[in-house]
Amino acid sequence: MSRKHDYSYYTKSKEAQQQLYKRSLLVVVISQIFSGAGLAAGITVGALIIQDMTGSESLAGMPIALSTFGSAFSAYLVGRLSQRYGRRFGLGAGFITGGMGAFGVIIAALTGNLPLLFIFLFIYGAGTSSNLQARYAGTDLANEKQRATAVSIALVSTTVGAVAGPNLVLPMGHVADFIGIPSLTGVFLLAGVAYVLAGLTFLLFLRPDPLMVAREIELVKKKDRDDAEDGEIVHSHKANKMGIWVGGIVLVLSHGVMVAIMTMTPVHMQHHGAALSGIGLVIGLHIAGMYLPSIFTGVLVDRIGRPAMVIASGITLAISGILAAYVAGGSVFWMSVSLILLGVGWNFGLISGTAIVIDSTDVLTRAKIQGSIDVFVALAGTVGGLASGIVVAFSGFSMLSFLGTYISLLLIPLIIWMRYKQKKSSVQTV
Repeated sequence: MSRKHDYSYYTKSKEAQQQLYKRSLLVVVISQIFSGAGLAAGITVGALIIQDMTGSESLAGMPIALSTFGSAFSAYLVGRLSQRYGRRFGLGAGFITGGMGAFGVIIAALTGNLPLLFIFLFIYGAGTSSNLQARYAGTDLANEKQRATAVSIALVSTTVGAVAGPNLVLPMGHVADFIGIPSLTGVFLLAGVAYVLAGLTFLLFLRPDPLMVAREIELVKKKDRDDAEDGEIVHSHKANKMGIWVGGIVLVLSHGVMVAIMTMTPVHMQHHGAALSGIGLVIGLHIAGMYLPSIFTGVLVDRIGRPAMVIASGITLAISGILAAYVAGGSVFWMSVSLILLGVGWNFGLISGTAIVIDSTDVLTRAKIQGSIDVFVALAGTVGGLASGIVVAFSGFSMLSFLGTYISLLLIPLIIWMRYKQKKSSVQTV
């Protein structure tokens, strides 16, 4: 067996572990650049394809809803596959499935088959969940001071494709016309190719699998510690349940608040006379606020701590909500400031919450727990998007913004409670 694929080589050498960590993170970066380009297809033209096929706007929300539900369902499956067979197979299968869904959307549009379109939009959601879970793959061999930074690097890499994707709608439409498929499906052609390339990147280059190596390292450590009489390894569960719950709640609340306010901002601005170009600028700056701070967020989370950055997330999201409630809905400048802060607050919450989850999980069960949490993150986005429309319809955009502020501020007592419990536990242990 070559040294490259000999797990024992990595269990014995910290230097080898760091080399594999850096190589694995490079693979994650390359795959995220590809997959980022596939994220925007459903949002960008999905509703337009539905309108073309039905002649009505009544089902225009179905692409986002179906792909989100598909994302939640596949998050569970990708987590379980990764737990059993490693990140390489779990994420590779998830991305390729998402790519097949994107190609299926093209077939459904060509044939005018609406039920088939709904099925493939659901399958397409697997690419979204795989893109989100890929942030974990770079952390399996990271030490405690590298984990949040590794998550940040993955998110920055996603930005490259996510920004390029929507801007390729027109060129991909020309490609679609050239090969004889509906022009609106050109961006799904891009998504299909991008997701498949992301999946192949994992399948071909994530060797040896960092999760499997991390698991082998943990088993060796356990074997060294255990004194089992018959030589059997005793698997004591080391997961910190409180940390898992707190990290999961941080992810769910920050994501739900972000989606809720973001979803209704274009409607709110349009009602106040803002031009479509202005609305597009605000949303574009919001997306930049979501991903670009990752350049420094991970370093901050690793250096000043997870709790401090969770508090920063709550405060930033709350300020965003207050601004959204009080500033003029037609002001591109002030709505941009509010939505940039909304994106930055989400970024702080995502990276700090993810780091807490990683810190709190045993490598032997980590992947399936991460997958389960991402199910709830996806569902929080769905609920936030649906509930935001109801709240605005009955109480207005200001009430939605105030609710977002209130929910965001709940992160502060949550993290203070966690710190109190940790200190109390450490005192009792001593």
